[in-house]
Amino acid sequence: MKLIRNTLALSVAFAAFATPALAQDEEAPKIQYKSRTEIDFEGVEVAGELVKPQGALLLDRKRANFNPLIKLRSDFNEEMDESVNLVK
Repeated sequence: MKLIRNTLALSVAFAAFATPALAQDEEAPKIQYKSRTEIDFEGVEVAGELVKPQGALLLDRKRANFNPLIKLRSDFNEEMDESVNLVK
């Protein structure tokens, strides 16, 4: 009987702590932006100069050399001889 009463008191205490959390489920305000933004530079004078990167552009790059994993064969003579023997 005492165990049931303690369990009931514990469940009521948990329920009391859980109810304030329900009050926080408010919906966040929705922010809506314009679908298109236009900037008009007609009345403004824009001045500037072209800045190029310093240094030279390397056009002649070395290609990476990798160890080939596939060996290309020029002939299949051994396989041809074996297939003739299988047909006989």
